[in-house]
Amino acid sequence: MQSKPFVEVVKEQLESETLNLPVFHPVAVKLQGILAAKDFTIDQVVALIIKDQALTSQILRLANSAFFSGLAKVTTITDAVVRLGAREIASVAMLASQQNSYNSFTHPELKSHSQVLWKQAIGCAIGTRWLCEKSGYKQLAQEGFIAGLLHDIGSLLILKVLEGIFASDGERKGVSRELTSEIIAAMHTESGYQLMQKWNLPELYCTIVRDHHTEVTDTSNVLLSLVRLVDHACRKLGLGGAPEPNLMLAATFEAQSMGIKEIMLAELEIMIEDAMEMVTAAA
Repeated sequence: MQSKPFVEVVKEQLESETLNLPVFHPVAVKLQGILAAKDFTIDQVVALIIKDQALTSQILRLANSAFFSGLAKVTTITDAVVRLGAREIASVAMLASQQNSYNSFTHPELKSHSQVLWKQAIGCAIGTRWLCEKSGYKQLAQEGFIAGLLHDIGSLLILKVLEGIFASDGERKGVSRELTSEIIAAMHTESGYQLMQKWNLPELYCTIVRDHHTEVTDTSNVLLSLVRLVDHACRKLGLGGAPEPNLMLAATFEAQSMGIKEIMLAELEIMIEDAMEMVTAAA
């Protein structure tokens, strides 16, 4: 293993059975499948969630958080589904399960990197949902939340692969943060896309995972365009890396093509900062 360039080792691992790494919670994935059927029942949603006690507890905690809940507390998954709706609960379930994945690292450097990625994922999720509601695409808000949450799933996958390599190779204890970032930048979109396909997640999300950094010439894929715009906002705020205060959101292709004005983009930044405090405190 030592004789090969490290990048080649990572590629081999990504192409092997490592795509079975626990980046997604099976219950959260199955929920997406149930909702995609459109003729689902609340009983189906509840029955699936309560099979996992840990996930059930975490969903209830998030459902009662300031970000998701009303005034009265919910104490059962059935109550949570009735109050928030099945699709919102599916979003909460995916959020809860994804946070567990980002928190699962034991390697100090990878754990630190994963926490940065987690903030970016949360920011993009709540930002995309908000922007869908405010820019005339309210019907896409739920999908926007999931799309924002998962758009960089390939980065999490690569961190999982690196952790597996370090665990299996006693001579390699880590790599520099710079090399980790380079590997993620080069591989995360295609690797993430393949992972999403393997898990049979909706093509809508797969496309966004694959294309969110690809140069586009139109905004016909509305959700992709909104995720890209919110991703820019997260970069400007420093979620996922150093802040880029000079990044002009109103000047981006997505903002100009979709007619999203500067004042709405300023409100978007404020909303992301405020909402993240509520979500991360409850998660």
